Amino acid sequence: MQILDTNPQLFFHLQQQRLIELIRNGKVEEALEFAQEELAPRGEENQSFLEELERTIALLAFEDVTNCPVGELLDISQRLKTASEVNAAILTSQSHEKDPKLPSLLKLLIWAQNQLDEKAAYPRINDLSTAVLEDPAI
Repeated sequence: MQILDTNPQLFFHLQQQRLIELIRNGKVEEALEFAQEELAPRGEENQSFLEELERTIALLAFEDVTNCPVGELLDISQRLKTASEVNAAILTSQSHEKDPKLPSLLKLLIWAQNQLDEKAAYPRINDLSTAVLEDPAI
């Protein structure tokens, strides 16, 4: 994938997430082998990658990862962070903005309706999930 060729940080984070999933599934031997073959060489090239790799490998040192100082790596938020990074890279590679437009447009709609509320009666959208225009109360 071309995106990964031009974005070593993204590639590392995807590989790191793969390592986290191996650890999560108790595949210790496979995780160590993967870290040694795939991630360690990248850590030698980049100090921040090495630090992230060390944090991830630290998960193996704890039997109870819920009390582990790096246990947040196993949280769903870590998966979401990696997924967001991938999505942003894909959008950027397709010459789109890295942030989706819909949340900004919805905020703009709410702001515009709030401005209009002070000045006029108009059909407004009260429920953004249905986007039904409702006639103004006269």
